[in-house]
Amino acid sequence: MSRKSNGPPSNQLTLSRAAAGWKNSAAMRWLLLLLFVFLFYFSISPRLVPETYDITLNAKSDKDIKAPRQELDEKATLQAQEEAADKVGLIYSIVALRNEGLINEIFTRIEQLNLDDQLTDTDKVEIFRRVIPERVKQYVDTFLSANRGSETYSAGLLAEMERVVLEQRYQIPEETFYKLPRLTPEQLFEMRSVGREVVRKLTSESLSEAETARTKVAELVNASSLSQKTEREIVQELARLAILPNKFYDKKATEDAKVEAKQNTPPVLIKQGDIVVKAGQVITENIYEKLDSLGLLQERKTYLPQLGVLLFSIIFTLALYGYGELTTGASAAQKRNNVHWVMLLLIFALNMLFMHLVALAHNEQWPFIGYLAPVAMGSMMVTLLLDLHLGLVSSFLFTLLASIILNVEQEHIFDFHYGFVAAVVSFTAVLAIHRASQRSSILKAGIMVSLFGSVAVLALMLIDPEPNRTQLLQGVSFMFASGLVTAVLVIGLMPFFEVTFGILSALKLVELANPNHPLLRKLLTETPGTYHHSLMVGNLSEAAAESVGANGLLCRVGSFYHDVGKTKRPLYFIENQNAAGNPHDKLDPKVSASIIIAHARDGADMLRAHKLPKHIRDIAEQHHGTTFLKYFYHKAVKQAQDQGLNSEWTEDDYRYPGPKAQSKEAAIVGIADCVEAAVRSLNHPKVEQIEEIIGKIIKDRLDDNQFNECDLTLRELDKIAETLKETVIGMFHSRIEYPDDKELKKMKEAKENKG
Repeated sequence: MSRKSNGPPSNQLTLSRAAAGWKNSAAMRWLLLLLFVFLFYFSISPRLVPETYDITLNAKSDKDIKAPRQELDEKATLQAQEEAADKVGLIYSIVALRNEGLINEIFTRIEQLNLDDQLTDTDKVEIFRRVIPERVKQYVDTFLSANRGSETYSAGLLAEMERVVLEQRYQIPEETFYKLPRLTPEQLFEMRSVGREVVRKLTSESLSEAETARTKVAELVNASSLSQKTEREIVQELARLAILPNKFYDKKATEDAKVEAKQNTPPVLIKQGDIVVKAGQVITENIYEKLDSLGLLQERKTYLPQLGVLLFSIIFTLALYGYGELTTGASAAQKRNNVHWVMLLLIFALNMLFMHLVALAHNEQWPFIGYLAPVAMGSMMVTLLLDLHLGLVSSFLFTLLASIILNVEQEHIFDFHYGFVAAVVSFTAVLAIHRASQRSSILKAGIMVSLFGSVAVLALMLIDPEPNRTQLLQGVSFMFASGLVTAVLVIGLMPFFEVTFGILSALKLVELANPNHPLLRKLLTETPGTYHHSLMVGNLSEAAAESVGANGLLCRVGSFYHDVGKTKRPLYFIENQNAAGNPHDKLDPKVSASIIIAHARDGADMLRAHKLPKHIRDIAEQHHGTTFLKYFYHKAVKQAQDQGLNSEWTEDDYRYPGPKAQSKEAAIVGIADCVEAAVRSLNHPKVEQIEEIIGKIIKDRLDDNQFNECDLTLRELDKIAETLKETVIGMFHSRIEYPDDKELKKMKEAKENKG
């Protein structure tokens, strides 16, 4: 009999390949990358590129113009600093002249001259007239010399002291000098004591005007113990001479205080959202300068910020795409096509949309509402719908985007507080959800996000030297609520993404593996043999898939459903037949072949009717590929020969319609299906028999070109064969006959002789 080629693909396969064209189109991939760049650009540009206006000096503004960011108002700040400096009064400093020491020295000098018998009274008067006034200057000069260069008194203060002291120096009347030579030592002693006490009392407090204290001298002297009028008059004049001011204007201290006042003046800030110009307001030169400093003038517009944002966007896109391609799995089911990138684009768009909505709600009453943004939602969905690696790089990008979008104060490009918290919650979400097996795991991950995020917010706010309890409670509350909102959003959006993009997440697979699913219940009750066979195939295919980096969970769940089409005619399949016999014995081989072939198509139709994901339907439809039903073909040939008829059929009439396996998972399930059926047919299988059967099944399919449309390699087929052998031995351990020592010895000798 001639064997024709497998023929042209079915209409369904043609449509499938046509639909797959855009999924792997390079042009579409570039378009998606361009959309990523646009998404990043238009998402962060409002924070980084200020809007500009056509402003004319001395004209009226036609709209309210708000500050796009917080900016220092330099002119207003300088004005405020000058006003603060003007409020600083003149500062006076006290200089410790010890005036009582000066009057003591004057009396000492008088006493020395009066004791000199060689001088006449006239000579003494002349000396007193010259020496006593000079003594004041000498006393001041001595003080100045001793304190120049000291840290106690500045040079300016000492100069001011010298000027004021000389200006306020007292002039003793002439008649006082004539009275001095007649004083006895006893009189001088008593007068010295009174004079010192008077000067001490009057200069014990700050004194900027000496004349004020000098007016009180007469009263104090008259109240003293001096009885003679002459003594009182002399003490009064000498005390007035010794009284010098001790409080002087300190220019340096005043200037330092003004500088300190300027430094302590808080800067005048134009806050983000403040109205710089109201509609109808005239644009003065001052307002024009403010608009210029804020970069709001269209005539001064520069495109450098736009270029910077564009470069940011390109870097973000390249990081996402590069890392995504770098971590692509080996399986066809794991390779990222344009559908995955469209889905990723939508996830990023939704996540950034929620960030912007929360940022719009920011106000002075709710300064920490930014922590409510469900930043971790994107990381969680990327991890669930795609994989862990892409979830991690997405978390890094969400951290950067959150620190820009939620940066409403705009003191810097990135807000560290929001960036840090976004990093904590995003990476927590990825690590908490990447091994999720149930929908409830999403809620648990949301609670983890709430807890770790709240701790991060608490840590940041406690670092503040004076944390505000109300604000602290507000920030932590918003963050805790964010984790719960994240979980709700993920639970609500997951079905949409799974259905719309045909993504089969681990959560969905685990749900489909539930034995209570209607199709699995039907399989169990109507075809228990097929159900048991499917479970065995699931174990085999999962182990084989994981050995070559394919999706083991998909293989297991796909195996559960791969023979669901047998429920339409259960008794025509050997695993469901009982002692009543095999109905195929009484049927025409072509009819039998059509019944067997139909189960793959029937299964795909049933799965489609129950809206199971395409990956599962593909496994059911493709697990037999276009394999050849040899038994029924040869039976038909024999019948024709016995009846002396010419055969009017070809091998293609006894082949499955396909399509061939399009993925590693479908090919692996097909191999495991044949291996399980073949091994089950053996009463007491031996290890070498199992190994031979597995090798023959894989070789037959390889020779029949069944793996031409999937990307299984010969090395991977060897791994699959080895893994299947080990798994079968484990599953059928009690039935397998192992060779004894004698047989092993004989086998070894035969092998050596053959060599």
